[in-house]
Amino acid sequence: MSKILIIMSAADVWERTDGSAYPTGYWAEELAAPHEKFVQGGYTVDFASPGGVLQPLDKHSADPEIAGVDCARYVEYAEKALREFGPLVKLDEVDVDDYVAVVLPGGHGPVVDLHQDADLGRLLTAADASGKIIGAVCHGPAALLSAVDTEGEWLFAGRRMTAFTDEEEQLFGTAEGAPWLLAARLRERGADHIGGPAYQRHTVRDGNLFTGQNPASSARMAEDMIAALG
Repeated sequence: MSKILIIMSAADVWERTDGSAYPTGYWAEELAAPHEKFVQGGYTVDFASPGGVLQPLDKHSADPEIAGVDCARYVEYAEKALREFGPLVKLDEVDVDDYVAVVLPGGHGPVVDLHQDADLGRLLTAADASGKIIGAVCHGPAALLSAVDTEGEWLFAGRRMTAFTDEEEQLFGTAEGAPWLLAARLRERGADHIGGPAYQRHTVRDGNLFTGQNPASSARMAEDMIAALG
């Protein structure tokens, strides 16, 4: 049976420019919706993170006023999937050849740790070189920034992608005080960032790279990946 790897952040705090600590964690829908689609498609799904650390749930993703009426189902599904999987695989022990696809969900964690994780950068470089499917949703595309060569050149420069927009960050209330804004940073590094309407489902495909703008885009991104995997 083919396997797909979901790589989570290990961060539980996002330090702001004023030195305050903003609690973060995985966003339930961004983890649960793709996992559910992959399992329904007949894939085995593994979880990995830096150091094998299990990131906590972002409590905002369990608030129906923020995350929508289906959030309780996503929280229940995500917690069950993680519990049944057991200890996460340590990112530096992952063999990318074991997987047909790699998925990077959000929550704010990826802008804390994954964007500069050298082990992840090597893994993504190897995955892209072999044409493996790479998916990233919401703040997950921050993790793509880790893939730089010895000269500091970014592997995904020039690629079309989407991610949580600066407008969405402002509407969410986390733009002010953020060390940097994701969509702006992706553009600065050379991405062709294509944003859609705030908080509406929006996905972009560029070859083997599949990206979703926000939590509402998670399931569609996974469906697009499954279709590409055949």
